[in-house]
Amino acid sequence: MEWAQLINNPFLKDLPFKIELNKWGKILMSPASNSHGHIQFEIGAKIKEGKKGQGKVITECSIQTSQGVKVADVAWISDEFFAQYGYDTPYKRAPEISIPSPINCQSLLDDYYCVNDKSFRRTKWTF
Repeated sequence: MEWAQLINNPFLKDLPFKIELNKWGKILMSPASNSHGHIQFEIGAKIKEGKKGQGKVITECSIQTSQGVKVADVAWISDEFFAQYGYDTPYKRAPEISIPSPINCQSLLDDYYCVNDKSFRRTKWTF
């Protein structure tokens, strides 16, 4: 299955799950929660504040990787990135800041590491 088919499928709209595709086009779903959504918002607000209102914060940002389409919980794109890619879905390269969901991480103990992929930035976040 391709990403465009997935996001345009009426049976998959409004599901209470985060949906991604693996490298074989298989649908991967993980349940969404209100607390997770709140944390996404708070992280996005902190990034926006730190960037002094420049660029755009996107939650549930789809990114094409070598492992399929992955969805970052929160991403920040610069004005230059937006001028080049707009709201392409999925992005063919990772935004400047991409915070992955736990299912795309190697470790979720004290540190948060994102998947090591050329398209998905390797980032370390300490909570």
